[in-house]
Amino acid sequence: MTTPNDVAFRLPRSRRSVPRARALLHAVLGDWGVGQEVVDNAELVLSELVTNALRVPVPGGRQVGVWIARSLENGLLRLEVSDAGGGRPEVREPGEDETCGRGLLLVEALADRWGYEERAGGIGKTVFAELKAPCLLAVPVAREVAAVLVRTGQQVRVWGEWRTVLGVRNEQYASAGPAVVLTLDEGLALRVHAAEPLAVRGGEGAR
Repeated sequence: MTTPNDVAFRLPRSRRSVPRARALLHAVLGDWGVGQEVVDNAELVLSELVTNALRVPVPGGRQVGVWIARSLENGLLRLEVSDAGGGRPEVREPGEDETCGRGLLLVEALADRWGYEERAGGIGKTVFAELKAPCLLAVPVAREVAAVLVRTGQQVRVWGEWRTVLGVRNEQYASAGPAVVLTLDEGLALRVHAAEPLAVRGGEGAR
């Protein structure tokens, strides 16, 4: 069964919704295999966003919407919290004696990017925060192919490391048949028999 890349849920306007949001986020990120540091930061950010949404005056019966999404391509975690209230979220610098107003300071410190958008229906807003989560990056699947099938843009495993192929050229061994010369990153080159099996990963690329 494929694991979804996003989860959405709604919460009632109650103080209990903050710990509930954290618990649901913890479960989702656990399923996605997110590292503990990112989990801790994400829980703090979501707690602040939900807390702020619960404080906004809204028409009766309105709930708070939460959306959690991951980008395997970019290694990003995105958190969104929607409410039906007006106003715009702004970072404040409260005085030493103030006990409130530091939530968005925390969000700004922990998130790679954050902001807000007006909801499509024109009622309320959505506040979002994105956190870097390198552990989400999809790892290309490696496979073994003949050297003659390697393409520019792929990676080959040589000398115990993965190297990116910048160019492919066909040559002829004096007595052993066709050869392939792979131009690799860092100015390296590899010359092998065309039938030599190589471990590759990545896109097909083009010669």
